[in-house]
Amino acid sequence: MFMAMKNSDPVLLRTCFTDSAIFQTVARDKSGSTVVRRENVAEFITMISTMPRGLADERITYDVLRVDGPLAMVWTPYKFYLEGKFSHCGVNSFQLVRLAEGWRIQYLIDTRRKQPCE
Repeated sequence: MFMAMKNSDPVLLRTCFTDSAIFQTVARDKSGSTVVRRENVAEFITMISTMPRGLADERITYDVLRVDGPLAMVWTPYKFYLEGKFSHCGVNSFQLVRLAEGWRIQYLIDTRRKQPCE
């Protein structure tokens, strides 16, 4: 997924997700309350595909990985760079399923913040 984002490759990015994937972000609204926003996977792929190659660079660290047969959970802290400049950081929490064609993202939820990032 991160290689597809960095290369602005919509074909590769689409293969990362199941057909029924859910993509959400935990954020703060203007009043400071925690909210969960649902992202549209197809719109995310379209947005990434319109970016110049190398613009979106999400650098992750694999922290926790758990697998039970065709189900896996992956926790990846990250730092996101836009045009080579730090934008934000957070954590991705993936739920993956192993299908006939390989591992695919079924559920992705993340956090996004400016600080602290260490």
